[in-house]
Amino acid sequence: MKAKIKWLDGRAFVGESGSGHAVVMDGAPESGGRNIGVRPMEMLLLGLGGCTAFDVVMILEKGREKITSCEVELEAGRADTEPKVFTHVKLIYKLKGKNLKPASVERAIKLSEEKYCSATAMFAKTARIEHEWSVEEA
Repeated sequence: MKAKIKWLDGRAFVGESGSGHAVVMDGAPESGGRNIGVRPMEMLLLGLGGCTAFDVVMILEKGREKITSCEVELEAGRADTEPKVFTHVKLIYKLKGKNLKPASVERAIKLSEEKYCSATAMFAKTARIEHEWSVEEA
């Protein structure tokens, strides 16, 4: 896997993934940024949410569950001193589907956390991770 970061100006950077996609990152105005892109630490949090959502949907689909929607909200806290690593992350899964079995949802989230999600494994080195989930009938 490869990636490249290129400085634009001020505190703005463009990140290019090895798969050919690009994203703009920037800092807050008080840090010299223009607020034109997501913050780098927000990008890490988005990566965690995307990684686990990917896993959960795939696991439920493989289990022949009829999932129609998956959202993951993340709430995170960081250390007060440098380096300001993540110290706590709460993932709130909101799933919709037809007759989704709660046991299947719980299993998918647990498998993502304990086996498949590389981002969770990395975050867990510095952060306490907790999960909440709900299922709504589609």
